Amino acid sequence: MEKILIHTEYIKLDSLLKLAGLAETGGEAKLLVQSGQVQVNGEVCLMRGKKLRAGDTVSLEGRAVTIGAGR
Repeated sequence: MEKILIHTEYIKLDSLLKLAGLAETGGEAKLLVQSGQVQVNGEVCLMRGKKLRAGDTVSLEGRAVTIGAGR
């Protein structure tokens, strides 16, 4: 499982997908989320603007990324 550190209170789901290299563009991130391929904390998430905080886990196509606080 990969870990991505954020230095803010939260990061939006579509931004995290790009930051983690799970999507190359915002458009691709949007399509992945809208098609139900992305899970947040084990549940399908259809909100690309969902606010993710430290401790949340995002999964896509067998890859998992956990968010950590980088303060």
